[in-house]
Amino acid sequence: MKNITTYRVIYGDTDQMGVAYYANYLRWFEIGRTEFMREAGVPYDQAERDGVFFPVTEVQCRYRKPAVYDNLLRIETTVESLNRAALRFNYRISLEGERSALASGWTKHVCLDRDRKLVRLPKPYADRLGLDGG
Repeated sequence: MKNITTYRVIYGDTDQMGVAYYANYLRWFEIGRTEFMREAGVPYDQAERDGVFFPVTEVQCRYRKPAVYDNLLRIETTVESLNRAALRFNYRISLEGERSALASGWTKHVCLDRDRKLVRLPKPYADRLGLDGG
């Protein structure tokens, strides 16, 4: 399963050099992940009401070209199962209508319950996310 969403770079996303500040790419990863979860029928607010939490435990981002003010970004997001209690979202950010990536990366998440204990990803969630196991 893949989600594609767009985001337009606002002036506040840029630094003094006129390019998108590097940490904003992590925000854009989050936008992609949030929309992926929503489209899969597992919006974050519902997961939290169900007592399922997905904190980020690792992140990696490779920057290739800068984004600048008013660029329309295309954020592609996919997910893969790492094991019964961890998953990884993969991201590719490019300019809308162009092939080459501005950045790519991933975030690793674990599945926790309300007591912040590591738990197996519930089967209904694994099914909705298109993952094996659960």
